[in-house]
Amino acid sequence: MTVKIYTWLISIGLADNLAGPLSWFVAFAIVILLAIVVNYIVRSIIVRFITMMIKRSSSRWDDAFAERKLFVRLSHLAPALVIYFFAPAFPQVSEWLVRLSMAYMMIVGMSSMFAFINAIGDVYATFDIAKNRPIKGYLQLVQIFLAVIIGILVISTLINRSPALLLGGLGALTAVIILVFKDTILGLVASVQLSSNDMVRIGDWIEMPKYGADGDVIDISLHTVKVQNWDKTIATIPTYTLISDSFKNWRGMSESGGRRIKRAINIDMNTVKFVSPEMLERFKKIHLIKDYLVTRKDEIDRYNAEHKVDTSELVNGRNMTNLGTFRAYVVAYLKSHPKVHQDMTFLVRHLAPGEHGLPIQIYVFSNDQVWANYEAIQADIFDHILAVIPRFDLRVFQNPTGGDLHRLVDTLGERT
Repeated sequence: MTVKIYTWLISIGLADNLAGPLSWFVAFAIVILLAIVVNYIVRSIIVRFITMMIKRSSSRWDDAFAERKLFVRLSHLAPALVIYFFAPAFPQVSEWLVRLSMAYMMIVGMSSMFAFINAIGDVYATFDIAKNRPIKGYLQLVQIFLAVIIGILVISTLINRSPALLLGGLGALTAVIILVFKDTILGLVASVQLSSNDMVRIGDWIEMPKYGADGDVIDISLHTVKVQNWDKTIATIPTYTLISDSFKNWRGMSESGGRRIKRAINIDMNTVKFVSPEMLERFKKIHLIKDYLVTRKDEIDRYNAEHKVDTSELVNGRNMTNLGTFRAYVVAYLKSHPKVHQDMTFLVRHLAPGEHGLPIQIYVFSNDQVWANYEAIQADIFDHILAVIPRFDLRVFQNPTGGDLHRLVDTLGERT
């Protein structure tokens, strides 16, 4: 090409010392212009046509390729191919043009393969199995491997040396490579263990206070696990720390069908006493424990009669207490509550008494796991229990408040 342009320039009377450089410049400008035209045709016509056909297709694969701009990235090969084929027209720099164009095409190929791999990940994420077996970490590992291989090929092409020489040099730098890719290696091992042991899935609620994580897992990659906290912030956790450190996964709760309610109310022990006949008649008006009281009273009367117990004193033999009756009421109330799971652990028990009174712990499960609903159910249960405690001549223990002190002062003032 440059020879023909040089001959033409000489034929029109241009001096020889000007025709040589000018012919080279004109030829180079023509090649660059041709590369621009080819790039425009490929991107504006061919790629646009392919995109239009993809929109008409029902396949999810071609949609993923279009979203990841696979065909746009491949279009960058067109101008590089033009320069590669016309490189011999410039003998002085033809070798460098060939190397540069080949290196550029390798980089474009690597970018296209990245888009292809990411598209595979996008399509895989649409399947249900993706939550249980995420493959994003493995895809990232493949991308790192490709980047290393392409990087070696690009460098060997530019310096015109065999890739084997670079690989031999890398062998001597194994320790440095391991140090540089330490996080990648740890992330790979952790990803395999997390996946094989089914420790974490996308959508799991995990709790890891050390990293400020308390929410749903939204992404699992080779290096990091992203958790969206309940306040909508994002916590990023190194993948390998899920193997080396402890964390809490609430998946078991989600799959069980219930959510635990575990809370205690402290009863003032000074208010615990035997049930008198007057109290018994009053308690029988409570619908939920009416049958219980009749059955329990008959059982106690039979026992005392068989053992000839003097019932004139309540402390003799067996007798009901207001606290025991209250516990029976709480059990009956929770048994009748539509939002309490009746097939899971169900306890209303005493804890060890202490300086804050006698704790009565309620350990049950709600059948609604939605956080807001769960809190509303829990609040509704304890609202009712706190309101009903005085009916059993019991009092909730709490430390003295300012109002208590004011009433004490007023009482003392009235007496004096």
